[in-house]
Amino acid sequence: MQTKAGSEQDVVDLLIDQHGQIKSLFAEIPTTTGEQKKRLFYDLVRLLAVHESAEEQVVHPAARRKIDNGDPIVSARLAEEDEAKHALADLYDLGVDHPDFDVRLREFGEDVIRHATAEETEEFAQMRAKLGRDELIRMAGLVRAAEAAAPTRPHPAAGESATANMIMGPPLALFDRIRDAVRDRRS
Repeated sequence: MQTKAGSEQDVVDLLIDQHGQIKSLFAEIPTTTGEQKKRLFYDLVRLLAVHESAEEQVVHPAARRKIDNGDPIVSARLAEEDEAKHALADLYDLGVDHPDFDVRLREFGEDVIRHATAEETEEFAQMRAKLGRDELIRMAGLVRAAEAAAPTRPHPAAGESATANMIMGPPLALFDRIRDAVRDRRS
């Protein structure tokens, strides 16, 4: 992917762009109803699932190794991601038509935005400072590849480690993509 300046997008820019898409969906979903609301929520679920999976496989391991205080910073983000997977799975099961959906989505959105801000300020800023441009661009390619093979729904029982995502991700992704296709065909 090219940025406005025509250069290749690095991993930090890629992830911050995705954070912006996530924030936009959190703002837009409560303003809609019916099938539009379901579609936007499914878009959010898919984006969060593939985004977090790719971060767990590519970004967090690199940050753990290469930034100052990488281990405690990454451990905190992984704990938040574990909580988010459970909350997102609960919201998915609840459904957009449930009377508590909007309140729970708002609370979840606040947590996700706090998480994204912590990543951007604690993890991504240091990665940009410590890693060379070529490595950050290479990591963006790895993130895109991980996202292409990632599950499209949260699977809290699968774990948050890079190893768990690499072992469990592809079979779960296949199952999710088949389920998504059936769901989309029905609608």
